[in-house]
Amino acid sequence: MTAAPDLPAGEAASRAGSYPKGVARRQEILTRAIEVFAAKGLEGTSLRAIAEAIGVSHAALLHYFPSREELLIEVLKANETRFNADDAERDPTEIVGIMTNAAHRNVGIPGMVSLYSSMLAGSIEEGKEYSREYFSRRFERLRAKLVSRIEAGQAAGTVRTDLEPEALAALVIAASDGLQVQWLLDPKVDIAKSLELLDVILAPPSEDTTKENQ
Repeated sequence: MTAAPDLPAGEAASRAGSYPKGVARRQEILTRAIEVFAAKGLEGTSLRAIAEAIGVSHAALLHYFPSREELLIEVLKANETRFNADDAERDPTEIVGIMTNAAHRNVGIPGMVSLYSSMLAGSIEEGKEYSREYFSRRFERLRAKLVSRIEAGQAAGTVRTDLEPEALAALVIAASDGLQVQWLLDPKVDIAKSLELLDVILAPPSEDTTKENQ
């Protein structure tokens, strides 16, 4: 394979200078899209309608996001990144707490919860590889994070040791996502309160309980 030709000095400088601008513009679109979806969810589902809602041209949106699916997944990624630092600062043995914290946060952005749930459900359909890859990797990362916290809690004596960390991590995620869907259907469902019941399951048995079982 032959080497690519060098660009003329002026053109190379122009492209180098435009790249940061392109990245900034893409992030600006994502930030605006997060604001719109947080409030409205998937109202107006076409790319053209989305472009109008966030205040950019259809052509500009297509330049940065070739498909509706890619745009929506990138919105979810960008939204998730905003809260990673907050989770990282929490107690490393905290398990249910990081999920209840997210639940409290999500009450203020129902449209984003709706978008997440809709895209997750659609990711199992044929032809949704971009969505499937995102959610598969997301769940893999989240399970690993929770397993680390569960193991830390078991070592610290705050989590019962007769539970398999990997299975428990999957259960916590399933409870959180399932409760989110119930809340979307019926806002009276208290996600955080329900999730807090998992702390009872995770807690080591008390000395009195241990004696009763002997």
